[in-house]
Amino acid sequence: MSEIKTILVPVDGSDSAQKAIDFAITLAKTYGAKIDYLYVSNINQLAINACLSDAILDAVNKAGDAILDGALKKTPQDIPAEAFSETGSPSVTILDFVEQHKADMVVMGSRGLGVVKGVLLGSVSQYVVEHAKCPIVIVK
Repeated sequence: MSEIKTILVPVDGSDSAQKAIDFAITLAKTYGAKIDYLYVSNINQLAINACLSDAILDAVNKAGDAILDGALKKTPQDIPAEAFSETGSPSVTILDFVEQHKADMVVMGSRGLGVVKGVLLGSVSQYVVEHAKCPIVIVK
């Protein structure tokens, strides 16, 4: 395995995402790696334009910010960490993020059913495992 410098952790507030955060922190300590936390709002762009009010979008963004803030607060100060929020299909957005930010590993929960349903639903982890070009750790 190549050197692990950056670990991506998709988060959604679910128990399995919390376990992924804990595991990523352990790995980051071992490898001296940085952690990137990613919250994906699974909102279809057409729905944003057509149906969703500003209040709903604001609530989704605030929920994401709270989840990311919680992840950052949980991360020891000696581990570099950064938080990112994106909108789109979770599986595609995660893979795009891996490529754009050159993540060396992804640590994610097996199934997310967090605060905002739909953030990491269904077979997102399976899709990421099948299509990612870096090592993936699925935490249960």
